[in-house]
Amino acid sequence: MVKIKPFRGIRPPQEYAAEVASRPYDVLNSVEAKAEATERSLLHIIKPEIDFDPIADEHSAEAYQKAMDNFRKWKDEGWLIQDEEEHYYVYAQTMNGRTQYGIAMCCHFEDYLSGAIKKHELTRVDKEEDRMIHVRNQKANIEPVFFTYPDDAEINAIVEAVVRENEPDYDFTAADGFGHHFWVIRDAATNSRITELFAAIPALYVADGHHRTAAAARVGQECMHNNPAHNGEEEYCYFLAVTFPASQLKIIDYNRVVRDLNGLSEEELLEAPKTSFDVENKGKDIYTPSSLHNFAMYLGGEWYSLTAKAGTYDDSDPIGVLDVTILSNLVLDKVLGIADLRTSKRIDFVGGIRGLGELQQRVDSGEMKVAFALYPVSMQQLIDIADTGNIMPPKTTWFEPKLRSGVVIHSFE
Repeated sequence: MVKIKPFRGIRPPQEYAAEVASRPYDVLNSVEAKAEATERSLLHIIKPEIDFDPIADEHSAEAYQKAMDNFRKWKDEGWLIQDEEEHYYVYAQTMNGRTQYGIAMCCHFEDYLSGAIKKHELTRVDKEEDRMIHVRNQKANIEPVFFTYPDDAEINAIVEAVVRENEPDYDFTAADGFGHHFWVIRDAATNSRITELFAAIPALYVADGHHRTAAAARVGQECMHNNPAHNGEEEYCYFLAVTFPASQLKIIDYNRVVRDLNGLSEEELLEAPKTSFDVENKGKDIYTPSSLHNFAMYLGGEWYSLTAKAGTYDDSDPIGVLDVTILSNLVLDKVLGIADLRTSKRIDFVGGIRGLGELQQRVDSGEMKVAFALYPVSMQQLIDIADTGNIMPPKTTWFEPKLRSGVVIHSFE
């Protein structure tokens, strides 16, 4: 069972919401962020190195200090204002005509440590510690993490009623074409009921933001150790998440491009997988994988369908059944000699939001020699892996649209 609470959100006035809200820190490099940031953009707080000329080291003391200075300035200028009362908030996103409705809430760090908040990816200590510095310095969770939970009919009904009966506090379309809609839940009884309902939810699942989740939990643990009078209800025990019902989320594909053919000719690479796959030439038009265990390969100006043969994978194994595992074991490792996706410099990963044309372009340009497109992982596969305590291979899931940072912030100052 999970423990959540409403909170006094820090958020922009309506007239500034679209400008303040930014893409997350980890989807832009510093040059892109500097080009994208307008005067009030939250990028000045989450990527403060862009305020230096030349751009500063994002891990430098001056950059961390600039983040604190900018957060203070945004509040002093009235670009971010804290709500007087604690609320939950409905945060909805629209992409390609499909809308998903989440609840912005505070989750308890002990649920992450105990496993009631479940993960499916490994984290890197250096990335955790970078995020910890920001959380510790700001005494705030500036950016939310993206969680999911098993659908609950009453929670869905509450969210539907909030949306139906109230005008949104924010309603804007970002430059990428994705819509963002936001409601403050002002009714105290409704807020109390949400807390009660989530107390019966067996687990929350990290969809996106594993490093931010780990960092927030570790800061909460630090604060606990530093407070002899700790009772578990302090604001520092909680961190910011937007949590969506699993049925509304859609994972998109996460594809691979490889720089060389491991000494093989194109003809040899075409022959090598045939012991494990049925291989079919699809010609020059882009081919999209049609189902689980079907892959697309782009090589030498043509697309191929690769369908894994029965017996080459184990449907009863939550990791072995994943297409990323099948491709890694039977092609990337066995044929191309790429054993460790985390460290190899011979492979790169392309989020499906860029389209399969991006794979073709990178091969046609000569930068890469071969590309592989995968059928997306399902939400049920993600949940099965998290429930069994397993970890997904690197670069398996891509969620879109991303949560906008700065729509609402949680402070424990």
